Amino acid sequence: MADGIIRGADGGARCWWCGTDAEYQRYHDEEWGRPVVDDRRLFEKICLEGFQSGLSWLTILRKRGNFRAAFADFEVEKVARFDEGDVERLLQDAGIVRHRKKIASTINNAQRAIELIEAEGSLAAFFWRYEPPAEERPAKMDRDSLGKLAKTPTSKELSRELKRRGWSFVGPTTAYAFMQAMGLVNDHLDGCAERPRVEALRVKLDRP
Repeated sequence: MADGIIRGADGGARCWWCGTDAEYQRYHDEEWGRPVVDDRRLFEKICLEGFQSGLSWLTILRKRGNFRAAFADFEVEKVARFDEGDVERLLQDAGIVRHRKKIASTINNAQRAIELIEAEGSLAAFFWRYEPPAEERPAKMDRDSLGKLAKTPTSKELSRELKRRGWSFVGPTTAYAFMQAMGLVNDHLDGCAERPRVEALRVKLDRP
């Protein structure tokens, strides 16, 4: 197998990072890298990437249902109305990551998201503006190339703009992980069965 590619019990060739965990494999196969233009999903993901900071994504993935229940299914308008009582409630919720600053950041970011939607028309229209140019992408997508992409010029630019607009927990590494997950880039490795499938979806995508 190519470097960074593993073959699962089902025979499928996958990027190494999903390992043998069935839930992680489903996420790899069915979600990661597939282009998203739905505002609710975009908002959810940028918030969960903030919660993931300092933790593994698998930890957050396993709690995602709890996060959705706790944060009104990440409906921006509802989360934007959360108050200090909601913060205290969420700090008692063992099903999520109980981190006061990250909880407060999610509420703040919902409020900033409403402003962004009013200014740009949708979150999708804003985020897809940061699909990186071809010259920023590696010619070969292998494990070594992927390891050099934790921060990119475009993710730094996206992070700066979000911070300028008042968002928090949106550093350049978080921004790039968001870009990977939401399909602004296709970072499935060469040899992964999902890479051509994701690329076909990206080609067909009607960008906002």
